[in-house]
Amino acid sequence: MARNLLCGAQVNITKNAVTRSSESPKPEAAKSLGLLENDESVFQRLLENHLPRVRPIVERIRRRLPSTIEAEDLYSIGVTGLVAAARNYRPAQERSFGSYANTRIQGAILDELRRMDSMSRANRFKAKRLRSAISELEQEQGGSVSLASLRTAMNLTEGELAELQEDAREIRLVSLDEDQGESEDQSLHDMIPDESLVSALDVLERKEVLSLLAQRMAKLPKMQKKVLAMYYYENMKLSEIAACFGLTESRISQINTQTVGVLRTYLATMLA
Repeated sequence: MARNLLCGAQVNITKNAVTRSSESPKPEAAKSLGLLENDESVFQRLLENHLPRVRPIVERIRRRLPSTIEAEDLYSIGVTGLVAAARNYRPAQERSFGSYANTRIQGAILDELRRMDSMSRANRFKAKRLRSAISELEQEQGGSVSLASLRTAMNLTEGELAELQEDAREIRLVSLDEDQGESEDQSLHDMIPDESLVSALDVLERKEVLSLLAQRMAKLPKMQKKVLAMYYYENMKLSEIAACFGLTESRISQINTQTVGVLRTYLATMLA
């Protein structure tokens, strides 16, 4: 990741150097602005010399985070912070580049962690308050803390404490393919049922119902079979079917209702 960023920075700086050469700025103007010489060698040297700063900052932040956060992901984000520091550093600033780079590296990591955080800032504050109260009570009582003592210490009602606990509950993301329990080959993907999946028993029952329905429909009078086919399979309106048979729409509706009733009664009897 760091090597790719370094290479990308070299290409961008080369393009900038060509642009500056065509504009031919006055050296006095650049000096008055306190700009760093953004040539390829200076930018490359800044990144290479200060790249070792990233890992210690990552490790320091990583110790306070859940195990689900990968250190290498934080390292990649820290490198982008270092690149941004090298691009935006101004020698006229009173602090050294090392101090400035540390701030940008840490800031980039913290910004990404805030973006990834599933809990709002307000709920994060509530969780911190709750943990602090529990920790103090554990030290005082020398053991586990009851809900009653926790409510008293925080001056909350039972409902308010329950609401606080719900707000402070942290969402934990897990991989469905990660191994779970004692079995090495068993994952949540294998354990959690798919509600959208139709079971084999349901498929078998449906096939049986359709088979029974087809057998009974084959024994219907010719006109009733035609009405069902025109209405349910050809999506014709009752008025259109009535016109085909030279009957009234109400008569076709009556035939359709009676036929469906016969089929329902048959299925109910067979499946009882």
